[in-house]
Amino acid sequence: MNVLMETLCARRGASDSGPKANIRYNRAMSAKRKIAVIAFDGITPFHLSVPSLVFRDLEQFDLRVCSADPPPLRTTGGFDIATTHTLRALSSADIVIVPTWHDDCRPAAPALLNALRRAHRRGARLVGLCLGSFPLAEAGLLDGRTATTHWAFAHTLIERHPTVTVDREVLYVDDGDILTSAGVAAGLDCCLYLLRQLCGAEVANRVSRQLVVAPHRQGGQAQFIERPLPVSPSDCRFNDVLDWVTRHLQEEHSIDALAARAAMSRRHFTRHFRLATGTSFKQWLLNQRLTHAQRMLERSDASIEMVAQEAGFGSALSLRQHFRTTLRTSPSAYRKQFRGS
Repeated sequence: MNVLMETLCARRGASDSGPKANIRYNRAMSAKRKIAVIAFDGITPFHLSVPSLVFRDLEQFDLRVCSADPPPLRTTGGFDIATTHTLRALSSADIVIVPTWHDDCRPAAPALLNALRRAHRRGARLVGLCLGSFPLAEAGLLDGRTATTHWAFAHTLIERHPTVTVDREVLYVDDGDILTSAGVAAGLDCCLYLLRQLCGAEVANRVSRQLVVAPHRQGGQAQFIERPLPVSPSDCRFNDVLDWVTRHLQEEHSIDALAARAAMSRRHFTRHFRLATGTSFKQWLLNQRLTHAQRMLERSDASIEMVAQEAGFGSALSLRQHFRTTLRTSPSAYRKQFRGS
C-alpha cells in the first residue's frame, strides 16, 4: 500500500504490503476515505485542527471528529467545542487519527482502547500525532514496532512501553498500518506525508502551499532539541544555495562546488547542512529529485526518459531503479495512479 516513502529519517519500519493491503487500497481509491479524528475533554485546539486543515476540504475524504466524552469538550484554549460523532465512527473509518493526548500522559479509557483495537483488527490505518502515540501504545498496537512522539515525552513512552522501539529523532515514523509523529508541527508533516501517499505529490504540495508550510521537511526533531540555529549571513548564503540546487536538479552537484558557492569550507558546509536538514546532502538531493519527478509524472505527458533527465537522474533506468527502491513502484505505475488526482 505504501506508494510513497520519502526519506529514511522520516520512515522506520516495515511497509504495509501484500494482497490485503492492495485490496484495501484499491477499494479506498474508488470511494471517499473516511477519517475519524478523536477529540477528548481537555484537548489542545491546535492539535485537533491539524488533520482537519490537511484533509477537510478535499473531496477524496470524509472527515469526522468524534469523542468518547460527552459534549461540550473543554479545550486548553479557554473555549469549549461540541462533537456530533461518538466512537462509533471508528467502526467504519479507513483512517483513525489520535491527534494528541493529555500532557500528563494519563491512561486512556477502556472504551477508547477497545475502539482502537477493533479498528486496527478490521484493517483501518491508525495515526498517532505527538502524544497520540500513548493511547496506541497502551492499546498494545505498538508492541514490537518502531514509533515516535514528542522528544520531551519519549523517555516516558520508553519507560511505560519497553517493547516499543522509540525513535526520538525523527519527525514521523511510517510502520505500515500505523503512523506516529513527533510534536506539534510534525503532525502537519505526518498528515502531509499521508496525503502524499494517498493522493500524490501535487495534491499534497497544493495543500502545503495553502497552509504556507513546507510540503516535506527534511531531517528530524533532533534539530529542534535545545539547539536553536542562529540567523547569520552564512545562513542566508546556505539557503540561497539550496534554492539554487532545486532549480538546477538536472545538473551534477558536488559538495565542494556548493560549499564554494556558499563561501564555506567543505567541512563547515557539511556540518551546517546536517544541522539544518538532519540528513546528508546525498539523501536530500535524492529526495528533491524524486519529488520533482513525481510532480512531472502527475501533471505532464513528458516521457519517462525526459522526466529522468529533468529531475537529474540521467536515464530512465536510473529513475526506475530509484522509484523501485524508495517508492516501491515504477514511474509508469505512479503516473497511472496519481495523474489528475
